Amino acid sequence: MNQGTGRQAIIQDHAAFLEGTHDFQSDITMLAESTLIGTILETVMLATDMRFATIARVTADRWIACRTVDEVNFGLDAGDEIEIDSTFCQSVRQTSTKVVFNDSATDEVYAGHPIAAKFGIASYASIPIHRGDGSFFGTLCAIDTEPRDIRNPRAQAMLEMFADIIGQSLETEERLEAHELMLDHERELSRIQEEFVAVLGHDLRNPVAALDAGFRQLGKEPMTERAQMLLPMMRSSLRRMNDLIENIMLHAKARLGGGIRISATPDAPIGTAVTQVVEEIRAASPDHPITLDVAIDRPVSCDAPRVAQAVSNLLSNAVRYGTPGETIHVHAGLDARGLVISVTNQGPPVPEDLQHRLFQPFRRGTHAVGEGLGLGLYIASSIATAHNGSVEVVCEGGTTTFAFRLPMLPVPADI
Repeated sequence: MNQGTGRQAIIQDHAAFLEGTHDFQSDITMLAESTLIGTILETVMLATDMRFATIARVTADRWIACRTVDEVNFGLDAGDEIEIDSTFCQSVRQTSTKVVFNDSATDEVYAGHPIAAKFGIASYASIPIHRGDGSFFGTLCAIDTEPRDIRNPRAQAMLEMFADIIGQSLETEERLEAHELMLDHERELSRIQEEFVAVLGHDLRNPVAALDAGFRQLGKEPMTERAQMLLPMMRSSLRRMNDLIENIMLHAKARLGGGIRISATPDAPIGTAVTQVVEEIRAASPDHPITLDVAIDRPVSCDAPRVAQAVSNLLSNAVRYGTPGETIHVHAGLDARGLVISVTNQGPPVPEDLQHRLFQPFRRGTHAVGEGLGLGLYIASSIATAHNGSVEVVCEGGTTTFAFRLPMLPVPADI
């Protein structure tokens, strides 16, 4: 293959751009879809009386039209390519110097130039376009088959200004594109991480369940006095581990599935569920006295297991942040707004600047004690939101109260 044949093989046209297969697809698309670029080319033609204007991508061996306004009918459109040797832009690229003449028939330098004769060019301007980092991108060209006063200083100043604006816009668009690609990558990475966490949480359930079964069996066997002391501590640690796994699983499922899903049942056993949670945490945290008052005198439609998980998180939070030895009060009842389950503990108040961020994931208090991921309050709030409810916090008189509120959901009709 000779040099001419090799160069001809890489010539592409508007059809390749439309098919999305052009070698310079991204450059052409960026300019072809820009309102600013269209306005600049129209302004160039109006201000100079030239009838063809284009922005070309120019490399050492390629000339490609990226955006054109053609009233001469040269037949060039976005993506069309001509031989680089058939243009003045090769010289512009090599020297970073503009090429401008009013009339190829009389110009001292370009009179009788073969390129002008080949395309019937009379007046011409080619202005280099540089990116913000100084690298060469291409040219802003204005052409006519009739003589025009393009060498007018005002016209040249305008063309140079527009070339600078185009170069700056290229840098802005490229940065935006890079930022969007980075965001897409971060979203994909986040999705993969969340899927991994969900799988990990799921796979951890089996060994935790096996340990729990083993501890229950050990509790039925004869034990030394020391073993009788250690076993409750081990079961308490296992319960905290199980809570962490449940929170991680629910957070991952909510992120991947668009939110926490609930399955409300009529006359849900909410009193029993709350009582069970309190008993579990009493056993796991004997240093924190817990009182329970349940006053629910009519049916409540809700997802009792999810509500129990929310109350467990609120109560665990009270144990973690409350003053050791001080009583924690749990109340479950109904008021004019619906179901309310409150957890009140003695201890330092939640700082005001933290209160509005408490229910975001992975947020923990500055005086946190023990292990935790900062998901508990977020999960509780998400469960309330899934029920069209909310979690409120009030700090006053040396106490902190978290109130889990649910509206009275309609009881599903019997099928």
